[in-house]
Order: sequence, then structure tokens, then C-alpha cells
Amino acid sequence: MNAIRPTAVADLFYPADPAVLQDMVEGFLREFAENEGNRQSPEPALRNAIPKALIAPHAGFIYSGSIAASAYGRLVRTNARTRIRRVVLLGPSHHVGFRGLAVTGADFFHTPMGDIPVDRAAVAKLADFPQVGILDQAHAREHSLEVHLPFLVEVLDDFMLVPLVVGETEPEQVAEVLERLWDADTLIVVSTDLSHYLEYEEARQRDNITAHAIETLDTGAIGGGDACGRNPINGLLHLAKQRGMVVERLDLRNSGDTAGDKRRVVGYGAWAFFEREKATSSEHAEFSTEERETLLRVARDSIAHGLAHNAPSPIDSSAFSASLREKRATFVTLEKGGQLRGCIGSLRATHSLVEDIAKNAFNAAFEDPRFPGLGQEEQGDITIKLSLLTPPEAMRFQSEADLIAQLRPGVDGLILTAGPRRATFLPAVWESLPEPTQFLRHLKQKAGLAPDAWPENIAFSRYVAQQIGE
Repeated sequence: MNAIRPTAVADLFYPADPAVLQDMVEGFLREFAENEGNRQSPEPALRNAIPKALIAPHAGFIYSGSIAASAYGRLVRTNARTRIRRVVLLGPSHHVGFRGLAVTGADFFHTPMGDIPVDRAAVAKLADFPQVGILDQAHAREHSLEVHLPFLVEVLDDFMLVPLVVGETEPEQVAEVLERLWDADTLIVVSTDLSHYLEYEEARQRDNITAHAIETLDTGAIGGGDACGRNPINGLLHLAKQRGMVVERLDLRNSGDTAGDKRRVVGYGAWAFFEREKATSSEHAEFSTEERETLLRVARDSIAHGLAHNAPSPIDSSAFSASLREKRATFVTLEKGGQLRGCIGSLRATHSLVEDIAKNAFNAAFEDPRFPGLGQEEQGDITIKLSLLTPPEAMRFQSEADLIAQLRPGVDGLILTAGPRRATFLPAVWESLPEPTQFLRHLKQKAGLAPDAWPENIAFSRYVAQQIGE
């Protein structure tokens, strides 16, 4: 006879009625889809890639359901529904103290929307780890796993579950369990809330620091006061760092933003993790190979035209594909022998993509005040890199430290504005300035400010960039 783990928090954390529950979950996912156009992806090429792992919250649905939907909604636009066959779900223990990771003896987890089979074969693969053992007591009343199941049932078809309640353990111990179950058809979900019971602004600042740690794969920065799921988080970060994964922030709010009092809030966040090789192989997924080659040819032709006629190539946008006619802000970077030879761009989308590339290629070759104009003899020695920018997004911050905590190394392009002063660093600058404080100090210097300056009118926007290069 099959053993079934019954629900423990139905009608407490979420509706027990199947129809009402499904309507609520669908509503959260619909809200995410409607607002998704306002959110940036750090790597546009990953827009349709299936995340390898998610981090999502586990409070009552009225408090954190919309944030959890940001994670699960990220799966909807992909082929995850039919691709994912196993979900490894990890969450902290709220009722039972123990060391290690607790698996279940159950064969199914019951939900109002249907029963989910436990992958007993996968559980058996973990039997030789000393940190893993069956402890049904840890699962009996635990909500950190249960609240994710309705979302998983809604966004995936046939899948099996490996439920792991995580006690006190080291990141390496969690990471080796995840590594054992790692395959192309497996999704990892880490369940956690963030700071607990702080005042709204204090919580927001603390959660931004935690978000920065997650996004920089910093396994040593997240403690018990930062996230109740610190142990599974740190295990995932340990493995993600080993595998060079890409992290995308999907949401960061708290109960004061949803259904709670701002005087005492709980923080919630959602993130998606992608394998780096997927990012590399999908780097230009937004454009076909032919379109990428066309953009590079437009840039090089404009430089050649500039050498002959001292003007950028005239462009008839109607002769190009629809995606190349869209208005887009771009930067064109020229390198010679691996060294910068010119870089000029636009931060606002005022021209079609092909027009902007032609204009900026000419300007990078002949109008960058840091370099003399490109000579005919140099034309064959330069390489061209194109950066296609997303619309800038104004950043909210309380202080310089708060701003620094929000920066995503390797991801964010940053625009500084202070009165008439203005400067930007492309995301590629992180390669030479990987530390956020130094990144910001150098950007201030580029804008003509002292490195320690913090004028009252200082403002920042960020963007991400898709790279296309020769």
C-alpha cells in the first residue's frame, strides 16, 4: 500500500478547495505575465531558457504568493512543462531540529490539486550520504515544501518529487546531494523567506544585501537572520559557483508590499539560476545568425564609408527585418590587438537598431575624443563588439551603501546622473572592476566627480546588454 504524506497547511497557508486554489495560483501567474514586460533580464538571450534552479518564498499565499509566482512564471514561457521530469525541492525545518537532510518514506505528497509521486529511485541514490536519512517527522508539519506544490502542479505536467527538509548542515553537504541528482530533466527549487520581523525600510536594506550575496554566489554572507533557508541557499550557491551559473533576480519584496503591516515585515525574493554553457550557447537567441552577421556588417560598412566619405553609412531601415527595425539603444566598441580603440553609444532608443549601429560605429571610429580617428591602415586590424541595451531602469536607494548592495556584478550597466554630469559603464566594465565599490568610484570619476562624492541630486539607472561580437 502506498504511503501518502497529507497536507498540513491547506486552509491555513492556501485554500484547501481545489478550484479556489487553482484560481488563486492562475491569478498570481497571470499577474506576473502581465507585469513581466516591466522587468529586465540580466541576459536577454536567456529569456526563453529553462532555469536549472529557482529560489522562492514559502509564506501564506496572500503574503508571498505573488513573489513565488515570479519564479514559477519564469518557467511558463519555456518548454519546462514537458521537459522537467523531476523536481528536487529543498526547504528549512521549522518544527524539528536535526543535522543533515531529511528525505521521506512517503510514496506520494498529497495536494488539493492532485497527488505528486515521490521519486523513490532518486531517493535511493542518496542513501550512501551520511548527511541524508529518512525522517518523516521533519516532513509531517513542514510548510516550506508544501506551499510550492500547487505552483509546481500548475506549471509542470508529469513530474516526480524529491522532497528534502534541510537541517543544520554545511553548504558542501547540500551541494553534493544536488550534484548527485543533477541532470537535464531535473529542476531544483530552494524554499526560503528572507529577513523576519524588521521594520519595512530596515528589512528592505537587509534583503538587498542578501540579494546581492545570492546574485554574486557568496556562500559566506547569508546567516540565520538573513534567510530561514540559509542552509539550502548556501548549498545551492556553493554548487552554482562551482558550475559558473548565471543568476537572474525575478522579484524582491516583503509582506509590507503585499498584505502586511509595514512596522514588522517578512522579506521575500525570487531568483532563477542558469547553467553558463546555456547562456553562452544562447547568447544571441534574440536574433538569427543572419541578423547578427547583418548587424556586424552594418557596423563595418559604416566605418568603411566613414573612411571614404567622412560620414556614417546611409541606412534604409525598411530593407531590414522587423527585429532590426525596432528602436534600440546600442554601444559599439572597437578593439585593436585586444586594446580599446574606440567606444561610443546611445543610452536612449531613438533610432532603429541598424541606424543606431551605423551611427555609433562611425562615431566609435572617428569621434571618440580619447583616440585619433581610425586610419585606413588600421581598418583590417580592428574587431567590433556590439552591445544592445535594454531601457534604463531608475534605481531606488537610501544611501550609497544601499545602492552598492543592489548592484549585480557582471550584469548591470550603470548610468550616473548628477546635475549636468552624466556617465555610464557598460556591463563589460565589470571584467576589469569586479568589486561594486570600486566600480562605483570609477564611474563617479568618469562623470567628473570625486570618488567619495555623494551629491544630493545624484541618481542612477541600470540596464543590461546583449553582446554580439566578431
